[in-house]
Amino acid sequence: MTENTQQSKHSAPELPTQYTPADVEGPLYERWVERGYFEADEKSDKPPYTIVIPPPNVTGSLHLGHAFEHTLIDALTRRKRMQGYETLWQPGMDHAGIATQNVVERELAKEGVSRHDLGREAFVERVWQWKNESGGQISGQMRRLGDGVAWSRERFTMDEGLSKAVQTIFKRLYDDELIYRAERIINWCPRCLTAISDIEVEYQDDDGELVSIRYGEGDASIVVATTRAETMLGDTAVAVHPDDERYAHLVGTEIELPLTGRRIPVVADEHVDPEFGTGAVKVTPAHDPNDFEIGRRHGLANLAVLDERGVITAHGPFQGLDRFEARSAIVGALRAEGRIVAEKRPYTHSVGHCSRCKTTIEPRLSMQWWVKVGPLAQAAGDAVRDGKVAIHPKEMESRYFGWVDNLHDWCISRQLWWGHRIPVWYGPNGEVVCVGPDEEPPSGAGWHQDTDVLDTWFSSGLWPFSTLGWPERTPSVEKFYPNSVLVTGYDILFFWVARMMMFGLYAMDGTPPFHTIALHGMVRDQFGKKMSKSFGNAVNPLDWMDAYGSDAVRFTLARGANPGVDVPIGEEWVQGSRNFANKIWNATRFALMNGATVEGELPPAEALSATDRWILSRLNSVVAEVDEYYDDYQFAKLSDTLFHFAWDEVFDWYVELSKTTFMAGGPAADASRRVLGEVLDVTLRLLHPIVPFVTETLWTTLTGGESLVIAEWPADSGFRDAAAEQEIETVQQVVTEVRRFRSDQGLQPGQKVPARLDLSGTALAPHEAAMRALLRLQPAGDGFHATASLPIAGATVALDLSGAIDVEAERKRLTKDLAAAEKEKAQATAKLGNEAFLAKAPEKVVDKIRGRLGTAEADIERITAQLAALPQA
Repeated sequence: MTENTQQSKHSAPELPTQYTPADVEGPLYERWVERGYFEADEKSDKPPYTIVIPPPNVTGSLHLGHAFEHTLIDALTRRKRMQGYETLWQPGMDHAGIATQNVVERELAKEGVSRHDLGREAFVERVWQWKNESGGQISGQMRRLGDGVAWSRERFTMDEGLSKAVQTIFKRLYDDELIYRAERIINWCPRCLTAISDIEVEYQDDDGELVSIRYGEGDASIVVATTRAETMLGDTAVAVHPDDERYAHLVGTEIELPLTGRRIPVVADEHVDPEFGTGAVKVTPAHDPNDFEIGRRHGLANLAVLDERGVITAHGPFQGLDRFEARSAIVGALRAEGRIVAEKRPYTHSVGHCSRCKTTIEPRLSMQWWVKVGPLAQAAGDAVRDGKVAIHPKEMESRYFGWVDNLHDWCISRQLWWGHRIPVWYGPNGEVVCVGPDEEPPSGAGWHQDTDVLDTWFSSGLWPFSTLGWPERTPSVEKFYPNSVLVTGYDILFFWVARMMMFGLYAMDGTPPFHTIALHGMVRDQFGKKMSKSFGNAVNPLDWMDAYGSDAVRFTLARGANPGVDVPIGEEWVQGSRNFANKIWNATRFALMNGATVEGELPPAEALSATDRWILSRLNSVVAEVDEYYDDYQFAKLSDTLFHFAWDEVFDWYVELSKTTFMAGGPAADASRRVLGEVLDVTLRLLHPIVPFVTETLWTTLTGGESLVIAEWPADSGFRDAAAEQEIETVQQVVTEVRRFRSDQGLQPGQKVPARLDLSGTALAPHEAAMRALLRLQPAGDGFHATASLPIAGATVALDLSGAIDVEAERKRLTKDLAAAEKEKAQATAKLGNEAFLAKAPEKVVDKIRGRLGTAEADIERITAQLAALPQA
């Protein structure tokens, strides 16, 4: 192949001089979607690979946590698609009961109306209208990120198919006596006026007050401490530990409850910690979960004294007061009666708040619907213990078992209008009828449906199979269930993951919903602090995508993704990833301009230079490493491996070492152009799942292929050449050492100096031209005078610096630096030799001085070597 014909028909590029993500990403993504690359065919005979998107709330927008998780899932699915799997990444959104209802209620408030003014049916219709017009903006943002989801299969947890799934499983659980209705303590939001799940409670340290109150009189008195004095109106006992001798004479007696005129028993219960406080606790079964259990054990009455809005209902002077107003009033009344023994104010303690409206949560006794989780949780735990499901990283298993093995019955009812309404009807004579999806509900006078809706976790717990058409045994269910892996944050391991495990095993005949649970951490700022609007460190990933491109955001997130570990991220890291994308672009553009090609077979190894064999050997090692890291969900390691291979080995070494070969032309140049094409082809394939946009643009230009999305994933050919790798490592060592010497002598990077290279006895002779080009070394002509000689790895590099630097000025500078280093060493040595100083100084101070001594000694050694290498006068 001649110099004029060396480029293939695909290697005459029309790439712009700069990569501009905004010009590429949007049109490229739409082309992928239009061509159906992300769709999944249940009729395919390819092996299935299924992942569901953790359904984002319909009210939400893309935050960095979403972008992080979606990047990891997209990387997995893109790779598996390239490996020949029938890949389904299932998209969809959650109806987000409380969040969505709150959004629409706020919109109504602007119009001066409430949901009660509209009525239930009209309000629900209004929510659907909002969902269709304004909800789901996250879908467009997912496209910006490059999510390769099967959009034609997009589902919503309130759509018709999923509603049927919800009603079906509710009916089955009810018939199996695994769903029941009972009065229990729940988390209650006085603002949202509904029960909420544990995950919707945010705990924070609040300043309150701890008051110690004396109940009873004289020897028949007992002191209890509380942060919620207002609930004392509902006390029905005082509890002490059975072995606490201080109160043994009171157990079984009654004492007076202040302000109420009631007498309450003193009971002995092992739940009480005799070492905490006074060793006695007030028992308010209707307003505290622990007290409720004590009450059940001792047959105590449940006396509710707060209504659904947190207002006192107990008859007396405090009736009608808000709970916080009542707290102050009751403490004042107790103080007036001389019953306040001690007060601590402020008293900082952990208080639960509604994650939606930030209102303080009120534990409240309420009639609710519950799932009896015992047998379901047992199956969910056994599936992991028996190896049916693997949790990654494995150390997270203990947290999972700690949760499912101690799971309390799950409150599934919510006092909302937006959501899956509980399919239970009540009759005029106390009848209770649960209605399945294909059954007609009872009608007639006195019949009415339960007004509550189901917790959103109930419907999202069905997500791995309801999205595939269950309860019908659809072709999609047959093909794509169970999921291959679930990628999600460890923060919802207990809530969403556990519920999917319980429902999947129950509904799908003991088949768990996924083979592997791959847990990742939370995205934090560069200082490790949680991202929050209130902290002022929250980031809109779209802003970074606009500034640096989606690939840069994706690569930064993937490079920080160690399994189960939180991910710090800062804007400068995204800038660095943008620079990497630019490096890929510029290096590929250079390669194309110099004839890199993928046409024809690779030349046999014996026809290749050591440089070519080295890079092919390294390429195959990297393919194997990346596969290993992918299979272990080590996104950070695979990203780092690809970064250093592409930037350091391909672009900074192989391309540079090959330049002289390209300039020389001939068969060696043709072989290197084919090798360079091969290396770029494989490297772009390996990078594609994480940085899809820039790689797609470059790869299609390089190869003329249709799309990387459907290209074949690289395989390790097994080719290794240890000798070539050692040879190029020696070249790198020589070049690196000489570059360091040049820098130490103050030479500019582009400054040329005469040099003589003695490479006899080494394998470096074929690389002399490349080494000279990389080191800016001119031939040693007449008058050459070696002023510095560097023996490196068996070779000798002699340099003539006589005309390159001001030797006297450099000697003066180095001599001054040497004196300063020697002075620093003397001072540090003296301090470390002073026993009196060492006896008094803190360890941190001593360590700092030891560090100064080490630095000074290293500086002395370095400067002395530089002085010795200077030309003699």
